[in-house]
Amino acid sequence: MTNTPLADRLRPATLDDIVGQKHLLGKGQVLRKIIEGGSIPNMIFFGPSGIGKTTVAQVIASRTNMKMFKLNGTSASTADIKDVIAQIDTLETQQGILLYLDEIQYFNKKQQQSLLEFIENGSITLIASTTENPYFYIYNAILSRCTVFEFMPVDSKEVQKSIERAFDLLREERKLSLTVEEGVTEYIAYVCGGDVRKALNAVELCVLSAKASKSGLTVTMEQAAQVTQKSALRLDRDGDEHYDILSALQKSIRGSDENAALHYLARLLHGGDLLSPCRRLLVIAAEDIGLAYPQAISIVKACVDSALQIGLPEAQIPLGQAVILLATAPKSNSAICAIGAAMSDVANGISGDIPKHLKDSHYKGAKKLGRGVTYQYPHDFPYHYVKQQYLPDKIKDKKYYTPGENKNEQAAVTYWEKIKK
Repeated sequence: MTNTPLADRLRPATLDDIVGQKHLLGKGQVLRKIIEGGSIPNMIFFGPSGIGKTTVAQVIASRTNMKMFKLNGTSASTADIKDVIAQIDTLETQQGILLYLDEIQYFNKKQQQSLLEFIENGSITLIASTTENPYFYIYNAILSRCTVFEFMPVDSKEVQKSIERAFDLLREERKLSLTVEEGVTEYIAYVCGGDVRKALNAVELCVLSAKASKSGLTVTMEQAAQVTQKSALRLDRDGDEHYDILSALQKSIRGSDENAALHYLARLLHGGDLLSPCRRLLVIAAEDIGLAYPQAISIVKACVDSALQIGLPEAQIPLGQAVILLATAPKSNSAICAIGAAMSDVANGISGDIPKHLKDSHYKGAKKLGRGVTYQYPHDFPYHYVKQQYLPDKIKDKKYYTPGENKNEQAAVTYWEKIKK
């Protein structure tokens, strides 16, 4: 028996053996061409765990005969980097140094900058990997010197190939009869969410806990469900995936697709996140539905208050109601566009002095300054309206609000056109 993890024992040795990443490693794809060409640039591999980033780096090192050093950003120090730098131009590194820096986002600015000189002059070829969006977590000095390749979760059918290989290897290693119930392979491939390493770990656990009989071992669906529970969920509340789900939720509601919106809400709630969808739904009610259905924000507020009061799992009911309401409601972004334009003008200094008749006049001496003297009180006029200037002289004809083409806003337009005549 070996203590080496199954995922390492099955790690592919060639590009053709790697499952998934066909958009990068398929015939004629850019990363494959670079690797086959042998001239390796500094690169950043971005994507979830367990999908082949380390494996590709090892294949590159093997094909180019470069000496590979592997550091992990969670544990490596500046001294570890110096140890790698000290190997430059030694007998062992005549073919060059490939530094694989896993989880680079955990390196601070000083640690990342310590590599700059050596990756610029070619003494070290850097391949950094990260599970977080590199444009948010990696310093520009490093980012600008690297090519970013995004690795995607592996399709379940591709993961299934690795699972089948894993069961075959375990049969051979243990020299025993191993029966896998129908559906187990497909189930593990599906629930592990495109993470090959997680799927292989599940296979190993299944075999270790398999039912023994005179005829050998049997891996059951019940075992598979126990060792993979909730493993398909990728949700780090402080990570990039979290914000991707929130973004997808809002864009699905904005696009009036209630089914997609419910799916993304379910992913958030399944991960135990109640507060983020509550906040986002209130924003959506104002930003995307707005004046087309102004009552929506009141209804959503009631749903959110109910959800926060009753907690999970029952909170899914009022939040599901809110999502369906917003997704199927008429849409208008006129309010956010209007305030956005006004905020932009103020931020850029496009303003002016407040007209004197609008200034505060509730103090002694205000009239001597001409404050509020000519102000006309709208409630004293028919329909509670009188025409007068409200914007500063410099921008007196500025228009920020453009009514949306929906029943509610157009009704307001019709009303005010009649009154203002």
